[in-house]
Amino acid sequence: MTVHSATVQHDIHNVIPETASTSSVAAEPKPSPLPQEITTTTTKGIAPLSTITSKIQTRTEKATKPIRAAIVGLGIAGAGFHVPLISSLSELFTLLYVVDSSPPSGITPINARTEGEVTRDDEFSYTREFHDRFGESTRYLKDYEQVLKDEEIELVVIATPTATHYDFARSALLAGKHVLLDKPVTVTYDEARRLGELAKEQSRVLYAFQNRRWDSDYLTLLKTLREGTLGPITDFVSHYDRYRNFLKGTWKEKAVPGGGQFYSLGPHLIDQTLHYFGRPSKVTGFIQNIRSMGDPAVDDDFTVILHYAPTSSNPYVLTATLRGHLLSVREPQQRFVVRGSKGTFSKFGFDVQERQMQVDGRDAVTKPDFGVEPEDLWATLEIVGEDGKEVTSQRIESLKGDYQELYRNLANVIRYDEEPEVKWQDAELTMLITELALKSSREGRTIEVSRVEEQSLLNDNGREGNEIDVKFCSSRVDVSAYLF
Repeated sequence: MTVHSATVQHDIHNVIPETASTSSVAAEPKPSPLPQEITTTTTKGIAPLSTITSKIQTRTEKATKPIRAAIVGLGIAGAGFHVPLISSLSELFTLLYVVDSSPPSGITPINARTEGEVTRDDEFSYTREFHDRFGESTRYLKDYEQVLKDEEIELVVIATPTATHYDFARSALLAGKHVLLDKPVTVTYDEARRLGELAKEQSRVLYAFQNRRWDSDYLTLLKTLREGTLGPITDFVSHYDRYRNFLKGTWKEKAVPGGGQFYSLGPHLIDQTLHYFGRPSKVTGFIQNIRSMGDPAVDDDFTVILHYAPTSSNPYVLTATLRGHLLSVREPQQRFVVRGSKGTFSKFGFDVQERQMQVDGRDAVTKPDFGVEPEDLWATLEIVGEDGKEVTSQRIESLKGDYQELYRNLANVIRYDEEPEVKWQDAELTMLITELALKSSREGRTIEVSRVEEQSLLNDNGREGNEIDVKFCSSRVDVSAYLF
């Protein structure tokens, strides 16, 4: 199976749970549970000492050995995010393969003359440029099936165009691999739900790459909300705007499943909101093409409103407005405005980690300023006094962003059955809200987030029969539509 990645642009945003560490130091290895043969006996006696010793050694080696991984897709997501992050955690992961339809720079076919060759395999010659970018142990593959057949590979990171996610992830799970899926995890809620069921059947880890839960600004906001400084929240506004009065020519600007601005950025904003506030009661979506550029069916602007009814912990009606606008003339761009009964949190400018990795690649992650926002991007906190009149204003130092924490948690989930910070149920709910927002926009109405609407999506999108070849299957997605 040949993989076509196209350059996957990731203008992303996400969030972090309060239990996750924001330190850049890797967590101390956890002890591996003892095999059952040592902790239990039967009337038939205890297993031979040699058998017990062998099982202890096997379990210990697996627990301490880095997870062997492959990254599928070398667009902006794969090369710009996953490669530097996974390479920076060599104590936890070994990147064995990068997979794409086009070889990255630094390699040539074995029968061609290569200047500066340092290593080679059966097909390609590799230069120092390639290894500096991807790692000493990394090799390039064009055929995805080779990854699926390689029993050494434990984790498959899928960073291909959205419409290929379901088939690629399904084939990896059937091959016994753990899967990290870039966002949006699928095109539909039904696909996300089916993958979740398959992962349970296969006893494999299925994890959504919602790295913006570890954005500096979101971590800072999350801390402020949990401290109760703002009081009960009445209005939550989250933006990811840019000014772009031209087309970039990527697959996301084509009328293909998973294309458009909303699929690109919406799942990050939705995930952050659901992570703190939970499941809304209603959804209203306005998803459209405002620039009159390219295919009019491809959106370049979205406003999604999540409606929350009063609860025992928040007596107010809460409205969460999520916005992505491509003709926003502002520098720095607005990011958050969060209003509560006691104060307002305002933030401008985007998290710096993406830009740092674009400039310095995997070296960026090892620098002390990685994830550290400059003071001019710190948030402003305005609090009303007890008299209800005087308002004081102060700048809040941004917490350090830490995308590595997602990968650390993923490693602990795989090796030690630790609780995932990004649960697959979160990914399913994000896709449910994504689909309901699209439906709301098409039908021009606010939609209840109900079991009835949920079931209607499953009925509309349910796949008939088995669309994938069994075992090491070939995807039936026509990926040619995703190429430049």
